[in-house]
Amino acid sequence: MTATSVPVEDLISIARIARPHGIRGEVVADILTDFPDRFQKMEEVLAVRGKELIGSLTLENVRFHQDRLLLKFAGYDNPEKSDELRGVSLVITHDELVELPEDEYFLFDLIGCEVFTLDQQLIGIVIKVEDFGAAPLLVVKQDEREFMIPMNHEICPEIDTTAKRIVVNPPVGLLDL
Repeated sequence: MTATSVPVEDLISIARIARPHGIRGEVVADILTDFPDRFQKMEEVLAVRGKELIGSLTLENVRFHQDRLLLKFAGYDNPEKSDELRGVSLVITHDELVELPEDEYFLFDLIGCEVFTLDQQLIGIVIKVEDFGAAPLLVVKQDEREFMIPMNHEICPEIDTTAKRIVVNPPVGLLDL
């Protein structure tokens, strides 16, 4: 499957272009990946505006500046031209994701997982993941109720993102909140 045959909603944003920078056509981009070094190995990157794939951009130069990226693309040689890229998301396919060690997951892979108790009772489906620092919280919805379940090994002993299934061992009272 080529990158252009992948539905846009299945692409993963790794950066978002904020604005032009300087007079040579560079742009400032916000980093949306835990692996920003990937940009230094890339020659091309897919670009999306909203829900539309606008094509592939050829990277000429990449550098880091104050927790952001400065990117220079071929054909964008002045601030007026590079301003056309404002708001564009730079994306990759699932095949281009960095392989994670066992027991580590991309948070977006948890969305849509069914959550069961140890005795196989369905609690609901993960609708989002809140990450406030200590341990991410799975927001699990069942009908009109939402549960917030801390994602740690004691409470979530089984996570299978391929099967979209999570087994939890909730402490007493967690599901009563």
